[in-house]
Amino acid sequence: MSNRKPYPLCHWIDGRPRTPVGARYIDVHSPVDRSLVSRVPVGNQADVDAAVHSAAEAFPRWAGLAPRERGEVLLAIERALRAQLERLTAIEEAETGKPPGLIRDELAASADYLGFYAAVTRTMGGETFDVGADRHVFTVHEPFGVIAVITPWNYSLNQAARSVAPALAAGNAVVLKPSEWTSSAVFAFAELATAAGLPDGLLNVVTGDGPHTGAALVEHPLVGRVTFTGSVAGGREVAARAAARLIPVTLELGGKSPHLVFADADLELAARVVADEFLANTGQTCSAGTRMLVQRTVHDEILEAVSDRARMCRPGADLGPIITEAQYQRVSEYFTVAAAEGALATVGGAVADDPSLAGGRFVEPTVYAGVRTDMRIGREEVFGPVLAVSPFDDEQDAIAMANDSRYGLAAGIWTRDLSRGLRIARALQAGQVYVNGWGAPIEAPFGGCKDSGYGREKGRAAIAEYTQVKTISVAIASS
Repeated sequence: MSNRKPYPLCHWIDGRPRTPVGARYIDVHSPVDRSLVSRVPVGNQADVDAAVHSAAEAFPRWAGLAPRERGEVLLAIERALRAQLERLTAIEEAETGKPPGLIRDELAASADYLGFYAAVTRTMGGETFDVGADRHVFTVHEPFGVIAVITPWNYSLNQAARSVAPALAAGNAVVLKPSEWTSSAVFAFAELATAAGLPDGLLNVVTGDGPHTGAALVEHPLVGRVTFTGSVAGGREVAARAAARLIPVTLELGGKSPHLVFADADLELAARVVADEFLANTGQTCSAGTRMLVQRTVHDEILEAVSDRARMCRPGADLGPIITEAQYQRVSEYFTVAAAEGALATVGGAVADDPSLAGGRFVEPTVYAGVRTDMRIGREEVFGPVLAVSPFDDEQDAIAMANDSRYGLAAGIWTRDLSRGLRIARALQAGQVYVNGWGAPIEAPFGGCKDSGYGREKGRAAIAEYTQVKTISVAIASS
């Protein structure tokens, strides 16, 4: 339970707090005890217009700096973020209810993005083409101008930093709309970035919901590109609005990522990682491995091992709450759906029954066995600590089951046969595939295919998302 006094937020525009033009606010309640945490303004067209114009005015000078100079500012922001780690942790804990250790890890990763892209600025460059002695042809990568970044509630500051860092590194200015349910840490991030030396107007924050604030931002004529992380439905809406303006979009959406566990795998390691990853952040992770496909000969053994680990995970201690009320209701409904479909809950399958947690949005860690490919619990993204387990017979069966999904964000393969691992990795329809582990560092591109979206965050690939290529051809006069 937070003892922080609830307060109304402002927007952050042109390097200072800005009182919202409209009078609409959203009350944000703690997922731990439903106490009031903050009041978030719903930005209107005037708020968005002020933020975008501030960014557009600040952009040219920033883009004109040497990449090294932009990198030095990003390094200063990284240092400031690390210095305020405990304050930011307390802010995020109040709105998300996450365990403080988890938040600190997320914030450390946020700082890493700034440090990484500060270094990448020193390596940016184009290509030259040998087309003969009479012409010099080369490319340059130029920023778009104003980037709209719309982030979700599950990793508020972390995912803001993931997009803001490469956008700024490439020379753009940013208008950021965080989720209305987790805006406070993002506001604090913009505040500390300005204090660390980021020129005014380069990072503006306008809070609010999607239909009002988000739509106005995507449709603003001075926005040159949009990055959106969130639901498939939200991604479709953003993409449609951006398409009407013919501006590019990066979409990082949902997932129903599978683990493929073969009989020759290190089953102890696989069970530990599968359990840890589907329970991480209470399952509120787009790339969480929430399907486990297991070779039939070892199905019962690993099902028991994963269920045992999940059973040891305690809501309210090891497992945080579901962050928003709407998502809590959605996860609760899936427990009813799974039971009606005939899935067997080897552990969990209900909201938390501990009386001390009754005021919060806590659910039990849940493992379902006997999940068929036609069940909703095995096909739809739950976005909670829920794992669906199904058996397979052979390699081709496993590939077919893994690819039988509308999503394509991530996948894991567990086998001691690395030839098999590499062979299956090429066959899986996913933006990233992990063999005998889960996850990749920030240096590697991250993104999906199918309904998981398109474009890439993280790594050098993100810089390409935030720049456009210009070809310059110079005729060389003969002497």
